Amino acid sequence: DTLWDLAIAEVEKREDPDEDSKHVEAWEKSILFMGNKNGGKTTIILRCLEREEIPKPTLALEYTFGRRARRHNTPKDIAHFWELGGGTSLLELIRIPITSNNITSFAVVLVLDLSKPNELWTTMEKLLQVTRNHVNKILTKLQKTSPEVATEIKQRMWNNLHRDHPDYELVDPFPIPLVIIGSKYDIFNEFDSEMRKIISKTLRFVSHYYGASLVFTSKSEALLLKARVLINHLAFGYDKSKSVSVDHSKPLFIPAGLDSLSQIGPPPASDSDIGKMRANTPLELWKKVFEKTFPPKSFCDLQDAKDPAQDSRYAEYEVDVMRAQKNQELEQYKRNASKSWKEMDFDPD
Repeated sequence: DTLWDLAIAEVEKREDPDEDSKHVEAWEKSILFMGNKNGGKTTIILRCLEREEIPKPTLALEYTFGRRARRHNTPKDIAHFWELGGGTSLLELIRIPITSNNITSFAVVLVLDLSKPNELWTTMEKLLQVTRNHVNKILTKLQKTSPEVATEIKQRMWNNLHRDHPDYELVDPFPIPLVIIGSKYDIFNEFDSEMRKIISKTLRFVSHYYGASLVFTSKSEALLLKARVLINHLAFGYDKSKSVSVDHSKPLFIPAGLDSLSQIGPPPASDSDIGKMRANTPLELWKKVFEKTFPPKSFCDLQDAKDPAQDSRYAEYEVDVMRAQKNQELEQYKRNASKSWKEMDFDPD
């Protein structure tokens, strides 16, 4: 055959793919990234999508997507990436991306800033609690409308932990797939060794308790690659990594189900201190031990949340003019309402 004949044959093959390719269906997955403010969520997303962009501050809830083909001449799978900004100040927005329509293909990535241990537990607790409550509400509704789907989701919670695992009866898996990322490892690595050990053991326990994967990362390409492995598994179904790193002197990398309470050990506190702590659950005990070393920082996310409407980077003339007009109308309405209220006559009886 001539080169021209080969080219024609290749084009015909592409236009008429083989039977195997015809039956391959594209899938869609959704992932919500949440965590500390300025914790590196956007950077991680951009690296997962292989985009060479400068990260910008996330406003409220942002969306992007990625596409991958499993092999030549097959439809591309789609991964929807949602990112919640504002730390814990915009919790109500979690219900927007997670719905009954996509709950079967949804996952969560929690990014925790390792350089801010005093904010770590509060951020983690609030975000996971609100997300779990919302997912449970969806599952309750599905139990009535599509009981088989709700049952499938609940059973899938335990997929990462085999029934013969010694901790099977001691954990409480998150209702949807969860990855916990400890970011800014380069700063964390400068901490005192005992502090690093307490933070690492605590996050290992929390991840294992929730049936989540755990990875420490930074701007280092090698560490970002490890995070990408876990996220690409959630987003595009890539193979799971079977490697494990539990050495507290190195970046942790523990896929879901590959840790155990016996390897993690007891909470890092003396027996006498643990005996004085009143806790109803193992999770509550670990919280008390952790917060004894790292007291929760008293802060309010809302106080330093900047109003994006006042940010010149997002200026839109027509929108800004209409907004100014509506603000004036609102102020006029308030004045009129206040005046009417004062002029009203009330029956003394």
